[in-house]
Amino acid sequence: MSIGRGLLIGAAAGAAGTTALNAVTYLDMAIRARPTSSTPQETVKKLASEAHVAIPGNDEARQNRLAGLGPLTGLATGVGVGAVLGLGRSVGWRPGVLISTLAATVGALVGSNGPMTVLGVTDPRTWAVKDWVSDVVPHLAYGAVAAGVLREIDRSLSATIIRQGTLDS
Repeated sequence: MSIGRGLLIGAAAGAAGTTALNAVTYLDMAIRARPTSSTPQETVKKLASEAHVAIPGNDEARQNRLAGLGPLTGLATGVGVGAVLGLGRSVGWRPGVLISTLAATVGALVGSNGPMTVLGVTDPRTWAVKDWVSDVVPHLAYGAVAAGVLREIDRSLSATIIRQGTLDS
């Protein structure tokens, strides 16, 4: 598999994983009646401040932009982590589904929480158990779906190659 194809396949797997993460998160919010997290928006605010980039608009327009930009950072992280996993597969790293799931989960956790922690938006050392559960469970869903999609695409590509090899013989 070419590197470009690996990146695209991985990005698609990351997008599927991100959909699973969002579904689990929103289901948790609906069941427990908990509010949405403001940390993605706060992270965008901090990043913009650190980069000396103004987010345009009056207070309401600016808040609306932040409300859109915050979740987009999560989407970019999920697609990006998937792309990295696809890149790994394109150069021959093909662990089993458990290791792929764990790699995707850890990648997504670090990709989302790392910048927030570095920027001082949150400190995971202060999180309660319920906070960790609310964060880890959706990321595990991300990892499982992303790894599953990558595995199924690998199977599909292998089957196609085998059929083509059989037909060409």
